[in-house]
Amino acid sequence: MVNPEGPGTRSGFVALAGRPNVGKSTLTNAMVGRKVAIVSDKPQTTRRAIRGVATLEDAQLVLVDLPGVQRPRDALTSRMQARVEREVAEDDAVLFVLNGEEGVGPGDRFIVSVLKRVDVPVVIAVNKMDRLNRTRTVEVLSEAAELGIAQEVFPISARTGKGVGPLLEHLRGLIPEGPFYYPEAAGSDQAQEVLLAELIREQILRRTFQEVPHSVEVVVEDIEEREDDTIVRARAWTETDSQKAILIGKGGAMIRTIGTAARHALQQELATKVHLDLRVDVRRKWRADERMLDRLGID
Repeated sequence: MVNPEGPGTRSGFVALAGRPNVGKSTLTNAMVGRKVAIVSDKPQTTRRAIRGVATLEDAQLVLVDLPGVQRPRDALTSRMQARVEREVAEDDAVLFVLNGEEGVGPGDRFIVSVLKRVDVPVVIAVNKMDRLNRTRTVEVLSEAAELGIAQEVFPISARTGKGVGPLLEHLRGLIPEGPFYYPEAAGSDQAQEVLLAELIREQILRRTFQEVPHSVEVVVEDIEEREDDTIVRARAWTETDSQKAILIGKGGAMIRTIGTAARHALQQELATKVHLDLRVDVRRKWRADERMLDRLGID
């Protein structure tokens, strides 16, 4: 094994950019080899820049899973967009992820206009290739190449892992020489409270619709580790009383279902029995509250 602090090692930051729902979080998890980012088919699933750590034998790639690029509508989405533009300019390389099923659209071309302004190498990954036939595969790879921002285009399936290995190896060659930033066993730099809150929010996203998923945030207030189990106390915020009622459900049915699924996810992450105390509160217009966003670490 190469000494992570010795000569011959590489380490660097790779920003994952793309429209919402192209599979950036699934790809981050696949490259890291474990779950570090929550996944759903709802826009705004990724609100923070999640750093996943992929450690190879002689290289460490810090993969920055960015929020999907979208038109800002409030303080929350404005911050998300600003973070995207900041990261792609400052990191060592950019991995631009396209949805192979949908092909190149206006949103992708907007991101291309942003990437053309930064002086970092860009690689394109065309995701969801496992869902395409041969004719469509050729078409979408040609569309990606014609964007003119990357020398390499990789067809991949983040869901199955096909093509992820060669992509990682190529990215390895783009990062500079240097010691590892994180211990070899690290999967992410997220605080435990943030990761557990995100796992709970993932279960809410899977079970709610319309405006509710976008209006919910989860905060873990306390983690009490005991000899045989762990108690996690968390609070879900909505912006209106009607959203709170939906989240709780008739007779508390929805919040019990969410709590059961979230508890299983927390147990898998913590590798111990978990008791989850999940409550719902109303925080009106929290997405427009700059101080609240500061407290949540959404910068």
